[in-house]
Amino acid sequence: MPIISSTDLLAILPTAFVVVWACTLLLVDVFAGAGGKRLTPWLAALGLLAALVLSVRGGGLEQTAFNGMLEVDGFSHAINALVLGSGLLAVLLSVDYLRQHGIAKGEYYVMLLFSISGVMLMGAAADLIVVFLSIELLSIPLYILAAFAQPDPKSEEAGLKYFLLGAFAGAFLLYGVALVYGATASTRLSEITAAVAAGLENPIFLLLGAALILIGFGFKVAAAPFHMWTPDVYEGAPTPVTAFMAVGAKVGGFAALLRVFIVAFPSLGADLAPVLIGVVAATLIIGNVAAIAQNNIKRLLAYSSISHAGFILMAFVPYADDAVYRDTLAAALFYLLAFAVTSFGSWAVVMALEKAEGKGLELQDYAGLFRRHPGLAVAMFVFMLSFIGVPPTLGFAGKFYLFRAVLEGGYVGLAVLGVLTSLVSAYYYLRVVVVMFMQDGKPQAQASPLLNLATAVTAVGTVALFFFSQPLLDWAAGAFLRLF
Repeated sequence: MPIISSTDLLAILPTAFVVVWACTLLLVDVFAGAGGKRLTPWLAALGLLAALVLSVRGGGLEQTAFNGMLEVDGFSHAINALVLGSGLLAVLLSVDYLRQHGIAKGEYYVMLLFSISGVMLMGAAADLIVVFLSIELLSIPLYILAAFAQPDPKSEEAGLKYFLLGAFAGAFLLYGVALVYGATASTRLSEITAAVAAGLENPIFLLLGAALILIGFGFKVAAAPFHMWTPDVYEGAPTPVTAFMAVGAKVGGFAALLRVFIVAFPSLGADLAPVLIGVVAATLIIGNVAAIAQNNIKRLLAYSSISHAGFILMAFVPYADDAVYRDTLAAALFYLLAFAVTSFGSWAVVMALEKAEGKGLELQDYAGLFRRHPGLAVAMFVFMLSFIGVPPTLGFAGKFYLFRAVLEGGYVGLAVLGVLTSLVSAYYYLRVVVVMFMQDGKPQAQASPLLNLATAVTAVGTVALFFFSQPLLDWAAGAFLRLF
């Protein structure tokens, strides 16, 4: 019997295609002339589009692969769709930005594709060893991409900080895996559940291991108090990398977090609930309060990203409550989608105004934007409203479903905290709007056709998809049908 069967390969076909395509792009970039190098971003986009088609066509495929180490189901297909769509938007944002800033190199897209493949594996990982390896596959290319604008010292600093703190978080994760293995004699998620059901000799090892794994995931999703890398890395990294990092790393981190804790640690729900509530409260408060003091738009959006991680984690608190878990987790996945669309749009506007050497990134650089570039100003206005949660935007639908699910789970205090911190966020988001519409200035935008396309698509999507919120929520709920 072959070690790897055809059904195993079919199960990971979209992920394998992305990896093979990345390797092919690397060869094209090395051996092709100048004309071939200019095709690299378009080939990357074509590969991501093809992988998305493969994933959608295989949407009904549900199976266990590689002797139970991967689980292909509705959840993994949903994560694939999210990250591949995010990758396409990241390529659109990158093409002209890299050229304008003199860092257009083919290996950028190779690293991007490898990172995307890591997220795809995280969505299907059914073994803690695969979770760790897929996190490294996601992270190592991002360390390189964060420092891609070298010799810019801020970019080099961003790459170094991300690498050091990522390695530190990886150590927590790996130590947690070791403790879980010591408690259950397995790293397979389903076997961990079976071992817990049969009774453990050292249940404290399991709890400590789960807590350390939670710390590792907390770093990936930028939850407090593991968020300290986020503002500096977001500010120093090339802006298209920051845009993908804000979405892609969160999608991957939450994909692994949801699958691992729902499948392997449902028995620890009551023990971990106070810890999760503390993390959510700290993330919401720190992210929103710290954002108020920011005058740099990249740092402001970095703290904003931290706060949105808190909102998503809010839905994760009752993950072991059989009565509400599917509603809360569907709300979390829907919120991830809303955040992805809105976040990419806001970063597209930031790129349109960004100049070389980090100029054009202060809030005052947006003064008078509505008078000189009304399209960009209106789009940014839509994104800010969505971040706050004002109808009719995806952000409003995301927060509505999220608060409803949390209230149904009995966590009234968390819902109240979410509403109050949303009100705090309105201050700094509307501050951007006031500067754009009510202050005088002469902002110089360098929006390219591709950047304009990405901005328009995300702005229209932020509003238009609001009217399809219920079908999208049903899709998110369907992704969890086989996860329990």
